[in-house]
Amino acid sequence: MTQTIAPRVRTLVLLLLAAACALLAGAGPASAHAALTGSDPRQGTVVDKAPAQVSLTFSESVSVDDDSLRVLDPKGERVDDGRPSGTSGTKYAVKLHAGLPDGTYTVTYQVVSADSHPVAGAYTFSIGAPSETSVSVYDAEAGGGVVGWLYGLGRYVSYAGFTVLVGGAVFVLACWSRGSGVRAVQRLVVSGWLALTAATLGLLLLRGSYTGSGKLGDVFDLNLLGEALQTKTGAALVSRLLLLAAAALFVAVLFGAYDKREDEEKRDLTFGLAVGGAVVAAGLAATWAMSEHASVGIQAGLAMPVDIVHLLAVAAWLGGLTALLVALYRAPADTPVAASAVRRFSRLAFGSVVALVVTGTYQSWRQLGSWTAFTDTRYGQLLLVKIGLVAVLVGIAYLSRRWTAQLAEAVPAIARQRDKEQVGASDGRKTETASSAEKAKATAKARSTEKAKAAEKVSGAAKGAGAAKGAGAAKTSGQGSSGASKGSGATQRAAQLARQRAAVDAARQKRQRDADPHRFGLRRSVLAEAGIAVVLLAVTTVLTQTEPGRTEEEAKAANPSSAAATGPSSGAVTLDMPFDTGGQNGKGVVRVELDPARVGANDMHLYVERPNGEAFDIPEVKVAFTQEAKDIGPLPVVPDHITTGHWSASGVQIPMAGDWEVAVTVRTSDIDQVTVSKNAQIG
Repeated sequence: MTQTIAPRVRTLVLLLLAAACALLAGAGPASAHAALTGSDPRQGTVVDKAPAQVSLTFSESVSVDDDSLRVLDPKGERVDDGRPSGTSGTKYAVKLHAGLPDGTYTVTYQVVSADSHPVAGAYTFSIGAPSETSVSVYDAEAGGGVVGWLYGLGRYVSYAGFTVLVGGAVFVLACWSRGSGVRAVQRLVVSGWLALTAATLGLLLLRGSYTGSGKLGDVFDLNLLGEALQTKTGAALVSRLLLLAAAALFVAVLFGAYDKREDEEKRDLTFGLAVGGAVVAAGLAATWAMSEHASVGIQAGLAMPVDIVHLLAVAAWLGGLTALLVALYRAPADTPVAASAVRRFSRLAFGSVVALVVTGTYQSWRQLGSWTAFTDTRYGQLLLVKIGLVAVLVGIAYLSRRWTAQLAEAVPAIARQRDKEQVGASDGRKTETASSAEKAKATAKARSTEKAKAAEKVSGAAKGAGAAKGAGAAKTSGQGSSGASKGSGATQRAAQLARQRAAVDAARQKRQRDADPHRFGLRRSVLAEAGIAVVLLAVTTVLTQTEPGRTEEEAKAANPSSAAATGPSSGAVTLDMPFDTGGQNGKGVVRVELDPARVGANDMHLYVERPNGEAFDIPEVKVAFTQEAKDIGPLPVVPDHITTGHWSASGVQIPMAGDWEVAVTVRTSDIDQVTVSKNAQIG
């Protein structure tokens, strides 16, 4: 039976780990949890004279340094004094140099939100009239790159370690006290402690580079580490390390002094360990609650304890489930998981699920703010996935409860059968022992007769010769040595038989355990639960790195174009516009391709073809971009002729996102020309 289970277990675990890794890899860099909700001058505007300062307003408190806000002229040179000022924590301003010339200016910002995530972006405004600019601010993204990926992995490992550490200890104390002596369960809990400790140290080292330069080489920069230690997140990570030292003492007692106590003594020690462990576990959970989502936004004073309860419920359920799975597959044959332990964990899991539903409902309301955010924001979509996974887990848990009930009914019959077999084996061993004693007695009697005959022969021959006497003595000595050798061989055979009997007994108990269909069904359902839990943990980790729906909707309402302006490329735009100038060879199609069709610099290619698709040249072609809603434009572009029927222009500046009119003027002769246009969504 176990030979068929093991490959399935390995395959399923690998598939679920791959799914979890895919979720983490697809998460990308951490999304901004503080959004830009306002600016002065506003994005894309054209002001008559140079402002004295540029101010930015965020949806929640952020921390800044001298390089957090920068204003760059069309050549890419800084024109600010580099000292952001602000009092509320959500609004900061930076003063500009006097006498700035006309042109398009770029504002960049990189700050750290109060919930520990880096926030970066950029937008443009113009003085007098828009102009070309050489500034490119889209190559790097806060929290991205290798450092961002490692930081996200460290967060996942820390959540997983916390879940296994706390859940495994809860399973031993509350459900299965005999598990404290099972090596597989001990290794599981200790592995959780090691994973959480290593991940916390890694996050502390990565923190400075993650919120700053994003360079892997800055991970061991002591100055950045010192700055990180002075932040709220750095203090939370240090507190977590101190609490992990206390957790190490708890684990040592749990698998040391507690394991060596008898059942009656364990009951007295359980209460003290439970109280101490609960304090340490709540403290560890608080290091997340006091430095991330729950610590900012509305009702933070209520949200933090709710988040602690939520994390503890997750750990008790999923971590205990992992410990149960390990016990079902790896516990020794003489220490099987009792049905009573599974029933106790079932009740614990039910209570954890109730706590998760209550706290999760509150958190969803707090982070989303509206029903539409479920479908209109990435946070809401991920939350729907998480809710679906929890529903599947609850369904599988219901099946596990059914298997547990059937297992409880089957255990007495199995125990009686095992006791009967043990009694039979004991009787067989007694019969075998009696038979062996009789054989030994007969052998000793035969040896005594042989020795008497030998002595008689020696006595008769003693009178004959001294040499014969010596030979008789040697023979007697050889017989004694041979008897000792035979006695040693009998002892070795007896020890070997004892080992074989023990192996046979262990194999018989394992076959009985694996042959029980109820226990096998429970194993499969618990394995399925653990597999879904792996993916659920990955989704939860991605959620903690995603901008809450409430914040995202507030940012869109305050500045509809800001999200598009700082977001990724939307892809190339292609426009086909037929034209007819009315003269000879005046009919054709002009195709405009704009890549990547986003705010900032773009590459534009223009193709002119006859109605039959043949490329041909014309004397002149010009392009202009206009956004009437914002009273911007027309912004003229004169492309360069490349080859027959092909013109191009690089660095075409689109100052803001929105619906733009692209107008193309085609001249086919000295007097024949026409202007055709189409609208396109850019950014």
